[in-house]
Amino acid sequence: MSIDKVRLTRAYLSRVAEPPAPALAAFVDEVGPVKAAELVRAGRVPEAVEGQTSARRGEDRAEQDLRRMAELGGRLVVPEDDEWPEWPFNALTLAAANGLKCGLAPLALWVRGKANVAELAERAVAVVGSRDASGYGQHIATEFGYGLAEKGIVVVSGAAYGIDGCAHRGALAAEGSTIAVLACGVDVPYPAGHANLIARIPERGLVVSEYPPAHTPARHRFLTRNRLIAALGDGTVVVEAGRRSGAKNTAASTTALGRVLMAVPGPVTSASSTGCHELLRSGQAIAVSTVAEVVESTGRIGADLVESTRQSSTAIGPPNGDAVRVHEALGLTTGHSAEVIAVESGVALSTVRALLPEFEMAGLAERVDTGWKRSHVTAGCGDA
Repeated sequence: MSIDKVRLTRAYLSRVAEPPAPALAAFVDEVGPVKAAELVRAGRVPEAVEGQTSARRGEDRAEQDLRRMAELGGRLVVPEDDEWPEWPFNALTLAAANGLKCGLAPLALWVRGKANVAELAERAVAVVGSRDASGYGQHIATEFGYGLAEKGIVVVSGAAYGIDGCAHRGALAAEGSTIAVLACGVDVPYPAGHANLIARIPERGLVVSEYPPAHTPARHRFLTRNRLIAALGDGTVVVEAGRRSGAKNTAASTTALGRVLMAVPGPVTSASSTGCHELLRSGQAIAVSTVAEVVESTGRIGADLVESTRQSSTAIGPPNGDAVRVHEALGLTTGHSAEVIAVESGVALSTVRALLPEFEMAGLAERVDTGWKRSHVTAGCGDA
């Protein structure tokens, strides 16, 4: 079956249901995208899929949407493509299997920019925070965006006012790469005041969305897209966040996906930092105040996992999703036994026991009194 036909059907499916559409996603996994699209159009689908697709199944604009993207110099990236960010989205798939609301990988990604999605996601950190950012927060976000980009790390954010925009601008100022994940079509400049910024990002990075062209933003779509921001980074830095900030939703997705969550302390009198202080006080986040601390906390997790398993002297086979799942099951601050890690990751205990010493040798895990935990003394993303 040609990739063009698969792309056309996934373009249709991305419009026919509101993400994340778990029933449709499961149906696509079961019968394949082409057959799923055929059955959706005909209305011959299970009840749960019908509920997610009946209102829009007649909205077949796939060819127009793909033409529109081509006019913009963009494209639709699908799981069947080599540039699909498989490792980042594996965490979403695993989260969905475990019943977490933040789970589920997208059916496809609408993309503007020439960069390879998978390659950019290999060395990335999300930087998020309040739209109503203080001068302090804007300064830190810009500094972090610039410093991370200088070290060759891709900055992921949501192109919103405040912290997001500053992080993107910092990365661009350093002539680095950045990914903007939108809650609308990639042809919709939102917020309008960031139209120029969003237009600049594809020159050195990517603007991506799971929503097809012309889709307008809505409150629930921001919450839905936050899981993609969390998944595309090795970790997330919350620079500023009020008690009810949307950045805390991204933070929750980050911890649920097993990524490293970091927060920047602010003045104790600042309402803009209340959310960050809550994350720190609860132990959910690690305090960071410099780019070096962000690099140390995240490390080159994906690359180091592959390298450590590739060099493994144990008979555990080639690098695969088991290594990622085991590493994501490790505690950030508290150690767990191999048995607990096996249950959490769903990986056989014998494989867990073989992988843990390899992680330790690679600087990705350490033994503590209570078992095994992630090591934060790892090779940084910018190291040679």
